[in-house]
Amino acid sequence: MEGILELLPGYNCGKCGYNQCRDLAENMRKAEDIGLCPFMGKQQFSENRKKLKELLKDRSDGTNIIGVIDGLEADFTLAPLTGEPSCREDIHPIDGTELKAGDLVRYRPLGCPITHFAKVIKTSRGMNTIHMVGPLQRLGNEDVEFLDAGICLIFAFDGKVEKGRIPRVGETVKFIPTHCMMQKVHSGIIVGVEERNVRIEAIDLKVW
Repeated sequence: MEGILELLPGYNCGKCGYNQCRDLAENMRKAEDIGLCPFMGKQQFSENRKKLKELLKDRSDGTNIIGVIDGLEADFTLAPLTGEPSCREDIHPIDGTELKAGDLVRYRPLGCPITHFAKVIKTSRGMNTIHMVGPLQRLGNEDVEFLDAGICLIFAFDGKVEKGRIPRVGETVKFIPTHCMMQKVHSGIIVGVEERNVRIEAIDLKVW
């Protein structure tokens, strides 16, 4: 990390989204991350840019996070918050199905071919926060009844960055939820960061 830090401008201006250059250096993983610093594009840092690209090649060896189903590269994997069984998701049934806390639901996220099973942990104004309990498992009981919520919009994820760099607020990111059966890359916008815990909104499964 020190080698990367020495090649950054050292202005600690915060324009990259981090408090200081040291924080940016700790989270740089690939050549594209150089563009986070608005000063690195200037001529006076051209040699530093070249050296940074070489350093980041070494840093990214063996750490690339690639989606299984789509082959796209993600910024990080998203694991459950401490003590929770899966990432939290905020969902809304397109057909207006009303859910309540404690409901076990069967649904399919818009843009995903896999049927999901979940437990509702809270509801508010049509938004339902859930924990995944499927698609493969049925709470260990094939006789469990699930409410059919049909196709649902996925609005947000709450979880912990497990592997990869910690993003900054306002950044559009690509990520893979660790519980995703297809290990597909999702995208969204970071609206909250607290240590490694993040909230991602504007979720999109159509990632190019």
